[in-house]
Amino acid sequence: MTGMLNPSGASGGRKVSGGSGPVGRSGEGIGKETGEAVTRQTVREFLRRVTERDPDRIADLYAEEVDWMVAGNPVVPWIKPRPTRAGVAGHWADLAAHTVSGDGWATVGAIVVDGAEAVVTGELGGTVAATGKTFRSRFALRLTVEDGLITRHHVYEDSLAVAAACTPDAAA
Repeated sequence: MTGMLNPSGASGGRKVSGGSGPVGRSGEGIGKETGEAVTRQTVREFLRRVTERDPDRIADLYAEEVDWMVAGNPVVPWIKPRPTRAGVAGHWADLAAHTVSGDGWATVGAIVVDGAEAVVTGELGGTVAATGKTFRSRFALRLTVEDGLITRHHVYEDSLAVAAACTPDAAA
């Protein structure tokens, strides 16, 4: 996700609270019901950690290798390939460095879980520090959780709106 979660649930969304207990490797032989519980708990913990804005704590929920997909655009400095846990931490650090602190937000509309797969839908927004321009986009985030760690992170958002906010106005 490009934006940060707003724990107050601004814009009519809802607050997502963290799961109970630690999230991490869950072991072998997980059944679908247990697998879904682990997936749901990991997704909720991910959303909770995003509100903390600590790139390393967010990245700790990811496997060492990640199937990362965010529609790239060369004018958006935080969107690039991130195939590793360290890359995931870099994404959240770059996002914080290039947007106005405290201005980013996201609301969650729904979380759908089926086994190891989860889809989170909602809306996000923020302000780009270099241009002062704001962006707003609906999003869908597809996550796959294996052994309690996120192995797939695919974001579908209005990347054109984000790129427009990153593009300085032409001088007259």
